[in-house]
Amino acid sequence: MSPEATITTSMRMYLDGHPDLIYFFFGGKGGVGKTAMAGTTALWLAGQGRRTLLASTNPVHSLSGLLGQNVSSGHTAVTGIANLWAYEIDTRDTIERSKKEIREKIQWFLKFADISTKADDFVESATMNPAFEESAMFENMVDLMLKNEYEAYVFDTAPTANARRLLGMSKVYSLWVDKMLKSREEARTLREMLSFTKKKEEDPLLEYLLQFRTRMGQARRLLTDAQKTAFFFVTLPEALPIAVITRFIGWFHDFGIPVGGVVVNMVLDREALGSDVPEFVLNRMQMQDDHMKTIWEKFDGNVRAIVPLFDQEVRGVPMLRQAARALFP
Repeated sequence: MSPEATITTSMRMYLDGHPDLIYFFFGGKGGVGKTAMAGTTALWLAGQGRRTLLASTNPVHSLSGLLGQNVSSGHTAVTGIANLWAYEIDTRDTIERSKKEIREKIQWFLKFADISTKADDFVESATMNPAFEESAMFENMVDLMLKNEYEAYVFDTAPTANARRLLGMSKVYSLWVDKMLKSREEARTLREMLSFTKKKEEDPLLEYLLQFRTRMGQARRLLTDAQKTAFFFVTLPEALPIAVITRFIGWFHDFGIPVGGVVVNMVLDREALGSDVPEFVLNRMQMQDDHMKTIWEKFDGNVRAIVPLFDQEVRGVPMLRQAARALFP
């Protein structure tokens, strides 16, 4: 029996069964072909007449290289493909905007608390955190999702551990904001009790937190809506990528993020190779066969496609079209 025959629900069948799917996320261990599979899916969706945005949330962007054109300056129409735009999200503007907003909030708070320390000291401390860029990336991703300018969004995410934190931020933010709101309301109530006037003072920080909580609530609802969102894991028929996604599929389920399935990439095609095959290649095929058995055992019913190892790198529109024929046969 060929590997393809064991796929119970193909990528095309899954999408047919989820006609309202809007947000497509692709992740996995580094080097498994996430960008290529995300690009292939975006091309296919655009070919179905859907206005599609292919966006990268990976700090090390690869979309420009995949498409053979610069897509780092904003939403860029992809040459040769109707209905498709691409964008390598740049966090620099978001980081600077976030620094400005934090500075304003801290300045107000220091004035409110009658503290003479300069706000810049706090801003520098907050924004030097390694997670700050990740937070900015999440903010940009949420902005795209909530603007709802496209009929389909395909996200090429960072390696799975980063994607795990990135998508999990909606829950972390919600818990953090709830605690902050409680503290702010208690502080405001106490200040009003101690005030000689009955006039309620404006609290821009509290207003910001309320708006932020609403926004995070919207993002979390979208990220956990199985009718609108799906996360697809890309793996190779190799031990380490399989182990990585096995671990993280469970985590995504725990966080309520819908898992669309698994795409197995770069599989050697016995028929295409023929009978006169070097021993090295035969050994690689045997190794892949062994790992494919593991894939069927662990992900049976969730494997959506098996994409072969092509004789050329998946790069440029012609190769993306070829990959689409394998991903959506």
